[in-house]
Amino acid sequence: MDKLTRYREYIQQLLSDYASSSPKGQDFETEVIFDVVRDRYLVVHTGWEKRQAMYGCVLHVDLKNDGKIWIHYDGTEVGIANELVRLGVPRSDIVLAFHEPLLRPYTDFAVS
Repeated sequence: MDKLTRYREYIQQLLSDYASSSPKGQDFETEVIFDVVRDRYLVVHTGWEKRQAMYGCVLHVDLKNDGKIWIHYDGTEVGIANELVRLGVPRSDIVLAFHEPLLRPYTDFAVS
C-alpha cells in the first residue's frame, strides 16, 4: 500500500472515530465530510441549539499530492497530529497549517 493510500485511510478512520464519539443532540449532528477526489476531510457540527443556528468546523485536514498532511484546523482535545504520529506518520509529513509559517519551524512538525 502506498503512502497516500495509507494516510488517506488513517485520516478517514480518525475523523470517523471522532465523529462517532461526539455528543449526540436532538437538534444537531456531527457530520463527516470526505472529498476523496481532492483529498479534503472535515468534521463539522450542524443544527440548532436553544433556538440558535449552530455550525462549526471541528477538524479540517488536507492530504497533498506530495504526501504531506496539512491540518488547517483542529478543535479536538488530543490533537489529530498526535494521533497520526501514534499511527506511524512521521512528523516531517504533518504540517500544522493553523500556525503562521514563521512559527512552524518551532513545532517539531513539517514547515510546508
